[in-house]
Amino acid sequence: MKQNQFETIKHLDDEGKEYWSSRELARELEYPDYRKFLAVIEKAKTACENSGEVIHNHFVHTGEMVPIGSGAERPIETIFLSRYACYLVVQNSDPTKVVVAKGQTYFAIQTHRQETADNLIEDHNRVKLREEMKKHNTSLVQTARVAGVENFAIFQNHGYKGLYGGLTMKDIHVRKKLGKTQKILDHMNSEELAANLFRATQTEAKLKRDGVKNEGEANLAHYYVGQKVRNTIASLGGTMPESLPMVDGVGKAETRIKRAEKTKKIKGE
Repeated sequence: MKQNQFETIKHLDDEGKEYWSSRELARELEYPDYRKFLAVIEKAKTACENSGEVIHNHFVHTGEMVPIGSGAERPIETIFLSRYACYLVVQNSDPTKVVVAKGQTYFAIQTHRQETADNLIEDHNRVKLREEMKKHNTSLVQTARVAGVENFAIFQNHGYKGLYGGLTMKDIHVRKKLGKTQKILDHMNSEELAANLFRATQTEAKLKRDGVKNEGEANLAHYYVGQKVRNTIASLGGTMPESLPMVDGVGKAETRIKRAEKTKKIKGE
């Protein structure tokens, strides 16, 4: 099967991540004047920013070495483009060119495939982390009881308040616009689940390490750990957990995983 013309100019970096050279893409899209192509890239950058993506994650300015004769080389400014960046570039290119239409089709299909693969990875991560949360919450309950906790709901709320900037479980439920029967943990993405898993495991470790035997001290310890996790997220420039988007139930993620595995078996992959 003949390889797609846009696939032939794809590169892989040292980590195996794919990218395209803006100069090679310009030639494939039949832009003889690179300066005019740069105007297209600027429009693509604007579209990238408007979609909520970080521009430098998809458009990397660099110096590319090109031969100038007699074995010598000189650097020329080039932009390394991600697949998503290429998709935005072709969307903003001259629509009258046949090759642009081909590029739009190619990058749209490939971008969709990549998004589907990424979403499946997220589903796997969510399911795994949700199971870990169940296991460690059970363990945390047992440790909290040994530490003198009688009202686990209050104890749990102290952890949430520390991690979620003062919000209780009920407050989070309302903020995330969840239904009465929906559980908060079932509708967290992997990032939020990981933060809560860290809160749970570190609280259990602290209760054991400090030999806590008082309910009030146990509640404060849970709040303290939650707050420390929140401060760490803030120091790293991360999104606060209450501001992370609500996602569909983990049961739906499990269904998608099973469906993907079934499709894979049918295709014999």
